Amino acid sequence: MNNGFCKDLNIKNMSEKELELRLNEIISGIKKPDFNSAKEMQERLDGKIKPTRSLGVLEDIAVQLAGIQRTAYPEIKGKAVLLMAGDHGVVKEGVSAAPQEITAQLFNSYLSGGGGINVLTNHAGADLVCTDLGISRPINPPELMANRIKNGTDNIAEGPAMTREEALRSLLTGAMVASNAIESGKNILATGEVGIGNTTPSAALITVFTGCSVEEATGSGTGLKNDALKHKHEVIKKAIKINNPNPDDPIDVLSKIGGLEIAAMAGAILEAAKQKVPTILDGIISSAAALVAAKLNPFSIEYMISSHSSEEKGELIALKHIGIEPRLFLNMRLGEGTGAALMFPMVEAALKIADEMATFETSGVSTGDF
Repeated sequence: MNNGFCKDLNIKNMSEKELELRLNEIISGIKKPDFNSAKEMQERLDGKIKPTRSLGVLEDIAVQLAGIQRTAYPEIKGKAVLLMAGDHGVVKEGVSAAPQEITAQLFNSYLSGGGGINVLTNHAGADLVCTDLGISRPINPPELMANRIKNGTDNIAEGPAMTREEALRSLLTGAMVASNAIESGKNILATGEVGIGNTTPSAALITVFTGCSVEEATGSGTGLKNDALKHKHEVIKKAIKINNPNPDDPIDVLSKIGGLEIAAMAGAILEAAKQKVPTILDGIISSAAALVAAKLNPFSIEYMISSHSSEEKGELIALKHIGIEPRLFLNMRLGEGTGAALMFPMVEAALKIADEMATFETSGVSTGDF
């Protein structure tokens, strides 16, 4: 039985107060994972024919999943990458080497199965769920725009990205997408996104939430270099200055310098955590969303599984701030959820070790000095 967000709830007709109340229900429903189940899983792993803790990250993941699922025998029943799409008004400032129309073009390529994320979700045996939160132009068929909040954010170099109400609506739309995936049988999710220009609001969010410098949080995005990259730094600094987001109010920060798809990913992470389902993070955009979720409820961090170390350097700052580290080092910066999708087999491998590897007791192998 699904105890999460009602898929029939009309988010677009809810008032700001109703949206706040619904989000608070999700946030307050997130509980710490079960310590005893995690401990039992570690005891299972310690009994395998290997030196103690010798499988490192694989053991960490198995223990984490045991705590999340509240059992020493966790299972992966279904996998999905939730890909959120949104455009950004700040692209007008020249912060991207790619034109904005590429967002819609890429979104269509995912729907037709031709994207990098399609290849990697197929490889992992996972579903891909694509949701348009804020592409700037019409797409066909019109049903694909059913969850669109607005036609892209406003330009953060001139004012807020969106209203507080729009930020709340985006968070809850992401929560609904996650809840529907869980109801369909998925019990591990991953975050993905598409949105030309979205490394700019991500760097802004990371700067405000962690206190690092704009230069530390900002990478080249679609390939900016030298003066173009310095210009991107100045745009982000201007956006933070004129919007003056309150770091103690995550929704205020998100609405002023964030993105529709970033909000939706944060909402999905929170809803999944409420329903005791882990979410695999991707790169810098996903990590910015994870920061939002962590600020809204720190327990949500324990439901996050890191994947790769993005070439976008702000990701490492965001992850360090919430206390987790990347596990894959592949020099990737495509986005879409591609790094997260590559983590699915690692998670499954972790559980296969727990379930299929022989023990000292059953194999006759001596423990020696293990």
